[in-house]
Amino acid sequence: MAITVALAVVVVVLSTSAAAAAVSRWAELGREVTYDGGALVVSGTRRILFSGDMHYTRSTPEMWPKLISKAKRGGLDVIQTYVFWNVHEPIQGQYNFEGRYDLVKFIREIQAQGLYVSLRIGPFVEAEWKYGGFPFWLHDIPSITFRSDNEPFKRHMQGFVTKIVTMMKHEGLYYPQGGPIIISQIENEYQMIEPAFGPSGPRYVHWAAAMAVSLQTGVPWMMCKQNDAPDPVINTCNGLTCGETFVGPNSPNKPALWTENWTSRYPIYGNDTKMRSPEDIAFAVALFVARKKGSFVSYYMYHGGTNFGRFAASYVTTSYYDGAPLDEYGLIWQPTWGHLRELHAAVKQSSEPLLFGSYSNFSLGQEQEAHVFETDFKCVAFLVNFDQHKTPQVEFRNITLELAPKSISILSDCRSVVFETAKVNAQHGSRTANVVQFLNDINSWKAFVEPVPQDLSKSMYTGNQLFEQLTATNDETDYLWYIVRYENRANDGNQLVHLHVNSLAHILHAFVNNEYIGSIHGSHDGPRNIVLDTQISLKEGFNTISLLSVMVGSPDSGAHMERRSFGIQKVGIQQGQQPLHLLNNYLWRYQVGLFGEVDRIYMQEGTYSVAWIDINNLTYHPLTWYKTTFATPVGNDAVTLNLTSMGKGEVWVNGESIGRYWVSFRAPSGQPSQSLYHIPQRFLKPKENLLVLVEEMGGDPLQITVNTMSVTRVCGSVNELSVPPLQSRGKDPKVRIWCQGGKRISSIEFASYGNPVGDCRNFSIGSCHAESSEFVVKQVGGDVIFQYCQPSLEVTHAPESKKAF
Repeated sequence: MAITVALAVVVVVLSTSAAAAAVSRWAELGREVTYDGGALVVSGTRRILFSGDMHYTRSTPEMWPKLISKAKRGGLDVIQTYVFWNVHEPIQGQYNFEGRYDLVKFIREIQAQGLYVSLRIGPFVEAEWKYGGFPFWLHDIPSITFRSDNEPFKRHMQGFVTKIVTMMKHEGLYYPQGGPIIISQIENEYQMIEPAFGPSGPRYVHWAAAMAVSLQTGVPWMMCKQNDAPDPVINTCNGLTCGETFVGPNSPNKPALWTENWTSRYPIYGNDTKMRSPEDIAFAVALFVARKKGSFVSYYMYHGGTNFGRFAASYVTTSYYDGAPLDEYGLIWQPTWGHLRELHAAVKQSSEPLLFGSYSNFSLGQEQEAHVFETDFKCVAFLVNFDQHKTPQVEFRNITLELAPKSISILSDCRSVVFETAKVNAQHGSRTANVVQFLNDINSWKAFVEPVPQDLSKSMYTGNQLFEQLTATNDETDYLWYIVRYENRANDGNQLVHLHVNSLAHILHAFVNNEYIGSIHGSHDGPRNIVLDTQISLKEGFNTISLLSVMVGSPDSGAHMERRSFGIQKVGIQQGQQPLHLLNNYLWRYQVGLFGEVDRIYMQEGTYSVAWIDINNLTYHPLTWYKTTFATPVGNDAVTLNLTSMGKGEVWVNGESIGRYWVSFRAPSGQPSQSLYHIPQRFLKPKENLLVLVEEMGGDPLQITVNTMSVTRVCGSVNELSVPPLQSRGKDPKVRIWCQGGKRISSIEFASYGNPVGDCRNFSIGSCHAESSEFVVKQVGGDVIFQYCQPSLEVTHAPESKKAF
């Protein structure tokens, strides 16, 4: 990791004449980005732009080229990313822009593939990311109040924003310099918390806008979810349905931009995954274009990726937006990717009337409406049906059309339907985790039982109070031991004894005299306070109570994050019917982190610092480290670990943390919120790989498997009423099935030219079926035109080395 020492940053606010001169010089080269009430204007041309969020920190540099290429093939023009302050300046004044934190390399790769960049500098980002992207050292700055008109905060925020802008300028990455960055963002959804700061809130908004504009990037700035964004900063929308919820630009001279169209809901431990259908996403985009005259839409996320290490926010899973158009591993998620690709082509086909035409709208029925954009020579219409159950017939310009439930039909030249949001013609795909290695050889595993602190003389801190957890750990570990000695007198007899603990952490494990007595955990949507109340046994004399407080990520949002308190709040002993005896003011001793963390026993060199033993009866044992090795799978498919048999902990491969796991916290469906954990190819060695886990609650490592991920089955269907794909340049409905990742079609499992029943999960032959369907499909190799009846295809992939059919 490259470390450099920061220099003091001085921001010079250019005079109006100097700023104008700089912009003028860029304009003379024909490269400038401005905006008007219709759109962003790039080199003098209004543009309709489709964008996708893709975070460089949630993938690896080896993945970037393919991810960006697939996004471009999906019809995107822009890649949007946050800038993550806490990965770039983890220690005050020391910077890291290496490896997967190489922001410049990421932007250059986007540029190399001919796409633009939307750079969301923030520097508060939320993003379900540790501490909202802020470095934790910011918490310890004297007299600081985050995101307010507070001089210490503004000084540090301005320093980091300036550093990033200066770096981008130095590398020539802004569009007027020949680079790909066409727009930047300052702050992030501040309007959500602004009232909590009173008069300081609006002052901060104006300061942040003025500070950003003064940096003279030559491209516009925006603020998302900030309806009163000061000129010239553009206010933008975030959400699921900005075509309905966006109040619109706060000036007639600003365009309608949608910075976050959520492609699913981010997953939480203890919750089932909430997917969003491609029909619903497409409907929302088309409605935003039609109703709000939207000209910029960014999908959050287009590729979610992986929350490596400890960077996930509170209760957020390691996998991030796996249901995005590009899944966690970079595989194309069908039919979402294909359906949106068709939508992008349909909208861009009518760019001229959308950007320059006159606009009108009128009712077509009780829950139906038309939006028309028209020039002298071009016309496009969006026919909207809000009814979620009925298929009404509508009359539009002497044409009778049926509108599917909750759908928008796009009519090119206001006559021909070129896209219907509710009718998915893109192929479907089924992703499979193939087991390539069972790690069930007991002799290959070793274990190390994490010691429960007993020797109080070795404690890192002491105090007659309960410490706040994040302050004590500097958020450098999830774990903080609270240790206290309690004297049990002989005259207390054999009364029942209860230990009572209140905590604002996420998990609590309790030990008395080195014996495990129980655990408790919270949840994302539950009360902040967790309570452990359990019966314990005390010996006569002094007893050691060791409480392990665990955070599953730090907060990522909310007002006054610097004031948030975590960790144990109250500890008491109750004997029999006596009142609760509080231990809060006893002499507490603290150990930050686990012993295995401190000695880095997850690294190859660190494994030698402890005595590993045979696993024997140590499965399902709490607070245990496990290690083994596994072979690198053959091929280029994404690699995962299936940890369904484990409880809660963290996992490392060759010293790289692939994130927290918590499979024992089941969702309402009874399934883990996440059971497969991604190992990027970058983390793997050519042959043997070291696997280390720390297990808090107890699990069976002998049931862990190594898997490869790939799309193994694809399917498509079309009928005589389907709209021909715009990319095919043909006039007839068409279905094309194809394989990803260098694989080829190996067999046709089902094909029917007729009226098959079911969907891509379970097709069957209907009352009308051509016996030659399968033969014809095999002959054309999966690229078939069907003009009248409805054919359906489902196939299985094979590696490239195998014969195609």
